[in-house]
Amino acid sequence: GLFIDLRALFTSPTISALAAAAGSQAGEVEVPPNLIPPHCPAVTPEMLPLIKLSQPEIDRIVSSVPGGAANVQDIYPLAPLQEGIFFHHLLNTQGDAYLLSSLFAFDSRVRLDGFLNALQKVVDRHDILRTAVVWQNLKEAVQVVWRRAPLIVEEVELDPAGKDAVEELYQRFDPRRTRIDLGRAPLLRGHVARDPRGDRWLLLLLEHHLVGDLTTMDIIQREMEIHLSGGSGPLPEPPPFRNFVAQARLGMSQEEHRKFFEQMLAEVDEPTIPFGLLDVQGDGRGIGEAQLAVDADLAGRIRERARVLHVSAAGLCHLAYALVLARISGRTDVVFGTVLFGRLLGGEGIDRVVGMFINTLPIRIAVGEKSAEESVRRTHALLMELMRHEHASLVLAQRCSGVSAPRPLFSALLNYRYARNAAQTSSAEITRESRGIERLRSEERTNYPCTLSIDDLGQGFVLTAQIQNPIEPLRVCRYMQRALEQLIAALERAPETAVGRLEVLPEAEVGRMIEEFNRTEAAYPADRRVHELFEEQVRLRPEAVALAAGDQVLTYGSLNRRANRLARRLREAGVGPETLVGICLDRSPELL
Repeated sequence: GLFIDLRALFTSPTISALAAAAGSQAGEVEVPPNLIPPHCPAVTPEMLPLIKLSQPEIDRIVSSVPGGAANVQDIYPLAPLQEGIFFHHLLNTQGDAYLLSSLFAFDSRVRLDGFLNALQKVVDRHDILRTAVVWQNLKEAVQVVWRRAPLIVEEVELDPAGKDAVEELYQRFDPRRTRIDLGRAPLLRGHVARDPRGDRWLLLLLEHHLVGDLTTMDIIQREMEIHLSGGSGPLPEPPPFRNFVAQARLGMSQEEHRKFFEQMLAEVDEPTIPFGLLDVQGDGRGIGEAQLAVDADLAGRIRERARVLHVSAAGLCHLAYALVLARISGRTDVVFGTVLFGRLLGGEGIDRVVGMFINTLPIRIAVGEKSAEESVRRTHALLMELMRHEHASLVLAQRCSGVSAPRPLFSALLNYRYARNAAQTSSAEITRESRGIERLRSEERTNYPCTLSIDDLGQGFVLTAQIQNPIEPLRVCRYMQRALEQLIAALERAPETAVGRLEVLPEAEVGRMIEEFNRTEAAYPADRRVHELFEEQVRLRPEAVALAAGDQVLTYGSLNRRANRLARRLREAGVGPETLVGICLDRSPELL
């Protein structure tokens, strides 16, 4: 077959130009075969071509699997985004930001059992759904594919006097307070209850993001529909998830990834922090959500400008989001995370593979004196280049910047996703309801405090903002719509306009920032001195952040201890009340 570089695929203006860019170079990694045979009595290092493990390490892994070696189908490392999700799972001790929940209602127990049976058939077909994660006493976490992984379903009783059975079941297993054992496959958990106030059964299904993304959900849903409708004939065999892991691990070298991200990020020494939201290690609590459909006329104009400029609508939206972040973070050079599809370099049959393919990587966009048109073209080109590195790890990318850990490189995320199968999904929902199955609620969360998702519906767009309290998520949606309006208007009428001069804040918001946010007067106890008020904060909130400057962060407690040490030194030097002490320091924590 012919190989076409990803950049050529998205930048060639004509079919003939695309044909000219095609070559015979192989574009896929040759994936080594799985060498563990069925009914294998023991797994050895030679059977694991995707990972290097000692025999004692393999024995520890196999001992964690019910049925031992005979139930081990494969062992290999985590994919890039899986590593990040796993890190946050270990970081959170209560709840899990990447535990997704869906709640269904069934008109009978027979209907519920049929649903679970269909789900088990899907699990049996896909290796990633029979995968556990093992990490104790290993150099790195590994995923272990079981040959047989029965669904784990728990039946519970709800309060007969309760007012809302759905809310009671959800609250009992709320992902903000619930964790699942990643060492036990499948990474799905079902919680079943009979609604004591209605003639129906409820199922709360928890799924860990380690094993699936949005495309995975679509594949599972389609296959379950086939089973539930009594479809006959075998489904085509899906390629194994291990092929993607091999592509990510054996494809582009770490050195190539490093050079790309160093070129983009080496000069970045301060994180982009919208609204001052810095915590990227949350568990999803306190996150508000709002949706806004982009005006239909504006959506059409976005697509027309993208066509005229030979760029993608995604590129336009990335630049618009950079404009929003620039205004709310006070920067002209912003970095944010963008969610990449992860399947573009995955090879043949990748559209049928269940698994976690998406990846989050940083993108840096300058919002300054460059023209709107040039900024759009630069953003599009950067996205195309970034897509070639979609299998790089976020940890590697952050290390290539000048922002030192533990500070994050960014705290805002953009998830541009194609949702053109929304009509199919809606049809499937209607079909299920006609069979006595109804989806009551579903929820996905993230550890990022500022996330904007853009659903590309083929013609229109829907904006969904998930923002940490107390910031109103609808504000961010409105900022984004305004940024798109201003950017498209500039591209239509004055493409040479400096992109940094576009006003993306709605008029009402500009007034709010000028009038409300500049009201800095605050009531305080006039009979108390400043140091007394500070000491009160030390007593009440000793671990709260009192000062942040560059890489240095001081809590009230640590700042108070420093102040006390200085006071003792001054007293030892003979300094007393009313004594003048000269200070010669730059603006710094030491000056404070």
